Amino acid sequence: MLLPQPLARGRLVQRYKRFFADVVLDDGREVTAHCPNPGAMLGLNTPGLGAWVSPAAGAKRKLAWTLQLVEADGGLVGINTMLPNSLVAEALAADSIPELTHYASHRREVRFGDASRVDFLLESEGRAPCWLEVKNVHLRRTRTLAEFPDCVAARSSKHLRELTARVAAGDRAVQLFVVQRTDCDSFAACADLDPGYAAGLIAAAHAGVEVLCYACDISVNDIRLARRLPWIDALGQT
Repeated sequence: MLLPQPLARGRLVQRYKRFFADVVLDDGREVTAHCPNPGAMLGLNTPGLGAWVSPAAGAKRKLAWTLQLVEADGGLVGINTMLPNSLVAEALAADSIPELTHYASHRREVRFGDASRVDFLLESEGRAPCWLEVKNVHLRRTRTLAEFPDCVAARSSKHLRELTARVAAGDRAVQLFVVQRTDCDSFAACADLDPGYAAGLIAAAHAGVEVLCYACDISVNDIRLARRLPWIDALGQT
């Protein structure tokens, strides 16, 4: 999918109050951008990192720019947590996720569980419905390992339990992690930052929830799902 254009490059001054980022653009302008990421952004909020921002669409936006990419560890990292669902929707429409092909419909934001909405419900006549939850991943701390979450993620743990309940009811359920980085070759749940989620992911997998992880190809023009990464659980198994 194409990123909003044109992107402007600058340097990150600070990220604060979760949704604000001050950036000095390469042309000298100082701007405050919307930061579409509620997480801790460990390693991606360091002052001085290269940053790419897009102009906001529409006159009703309070902030004229949106932070899209950060330069870290020699590459581009997507920090916009709203993009993965659009990336997955595009990939589903093109049947480019082999594990999730040939469903006749892909409905978004369908109610399920305890006052929740699943990201996608995939349906086709003669097949069990597939409940698909998508999570954004941007954390890399050691070597080439992508990790999720980067802080305690109680809501994400709740989603795992709700996916597990759908499997128990006879449906298919999938937890899909989208890694908005190009420098990772495996994925693990982050047990030190959220041991509850790490344990919950393993329990969900043992109960029949399928765990998928895909990395992205990223440029300043576009981003797309590219390749599947192996999942390494807390026991070192894949």
